[in-house]
Amino acid sequence: MTSVAAPDIRLESSFARDLEGLYVAWQAAQFPSPSLLALNDDLARELKLDPEWLRSPAGVRFLLGAELPEGAVPIAQGYAGHQFGGYSPRLGDGRALLLGELTDVRGTLRDLHLKGSGSTPFSRGGDGKAAVGPMLREYVIGEAMHALGVPTTRALAVLGTGEQIYREEGALPGAVLVRIAASHLRVGSFQYASALTVAKRDETVLRRLADYAIARHHPQAAEAEQPYVALLDAVTTRQAELVARWMCLGFVHGVMNTDNVTISGETIDYGPCAFLDAFDPATVFSSIDSGGRYAYANQPSITLWNLSRFAEALLPLLGGDTDEAVDLVVPVLDEFADRFAHAWRAGVLAKLGLTESDPDADGQLVQDLLELMAAEQVDWTSFWRSLSSAARGNPAPARDAFLARDAFDAWAERWLARQPDADAMDRVNPIYIPRNHKVEEALAAATRGDLGPVTRLVEVVRDPFTEQPGAEEYAVPDPNGGKYVTFCGT
Repeated sequence: MTSVAAPDIRLESSFARDLEGLYVAWQAAQFPSPSLLALNDDLARELKLDPEWLRSPAGVRFLLGAELPEGAVPIAQGYAGHQFGGYSPRLGDGRALLLGELTDVRGTLRDLHLKGSGSTPFSRGGDGKAAVGPMLREYVIGEAMHALGVPTTRALAVLGTGEQIYREEGALPGAVLVRIAASHLRVGSFQYASALTVAKRDETVLRRLADYAIARHHPQAAEAEQPYVALLDAVTTRQAELVARWMCLGFVHGVMNTDNVTISGETIDYGPCAFLDAFDPATVFSSIDSGGRYAYANQPSITLWNLSRFAEALLPLLGGDTDEAVDLVVPVLDEFADRFAHAWRAGVLAKLGLTESDPDADGQLVQDLLELMAAEQVDWTSFWRSLSSAARGNPAPARDAFLARDAFDAWAERWLARQPDADAMDRVNPIYIPRNHKVEEALAAATRGDLGPVTRLVEVVRDPFTEQPGAEEYAVPDPNGGKYVTFCGT
């Protein structure tokens, strides 16, 4: 076998350099017999990394944080968070490490981050390890979301650790996820820094964090009269647009705690997530969300709640008078509803092949359709795709999704009068998503040692808008029906 020359990799440590007090320097655990389970070749090249070298023993050691470039400073980040509404002042990377930052082909800094890499000072008694199934889930869903045009973290690799870890279901093969993100700055990062500010009566750490976030993600905010209000404004816009994309795709994140809300506007943490099959706005997949806090329809309002916690964390930077500081942030938060509504309306009209004409009429057309779909729990993804056939003169695939066909016909007459663009619809309504039953089949096989189904599933969802001969089984709902339940994977 031909050896691959070791590349000259430069791994920045800007978080460690600029944000002392918000991390602990740490090292990843060593594993007995690591192996590469999945490697994202396209993403590797985007990061200026050689996929063939990453497959070598030296590359695997690099991916696991065991052999890093000189000067690298791996760290466990500290952050707080509201988890299901309850505040935890000290969460942090309990099973994760930021190895550093890579500069991609566009000159953008990207985090190189491990998940499942062993315990840290933030582990709260846990072993810091992860199992093969949940780590491959992050790989599958991240690639699907990227292909669907959703800002997202992505898996560069998933590695088997060669050891067994123990969870409620018994012994499971261990794994480490190598995750790439615009950054891992979260609302929870600001909550943690803000608490330090209050405790020490020193805003230095919070100000450094806010300045770092602005420089890395929202540089235009630095020129504003109130840079930290402008930061809140930028994050509010990004999150409104992100959640609108989720809603248009029928995606349910499942664990929208403040430590899972990124400042960059990327989707992060694919734990108890899933895509809708039957459309029901009250859908919850997570086994621990018994109250439906993070149900599909609640995602916009929960996002605003999370952004309000972000605004609270920023208040110490906005002057000594709390009432005046609140007066600065409330108008920004008040904009969220309109920004989300605008992004959602644009997204759903694109799904209908329409451009906006009359906001009131458009809104009624959409609302009437959603009520019809919810009443009969129509499959979300396949129905939207079938509408383009109706736009081309064949209404049967969409019409047959309903028992109340007269009601659909009356709605369709109004819609078709607008002359929808079927080709444009096919560019935004996917054929393939990570269908929940196919994800579970693939992860179960991988846990048994068969990676073929995961490889095939990723291949299909990376091209979601194009009909793929032989991939018909990936386009249909679970033939067994039933309620799907997800777990956080810890």
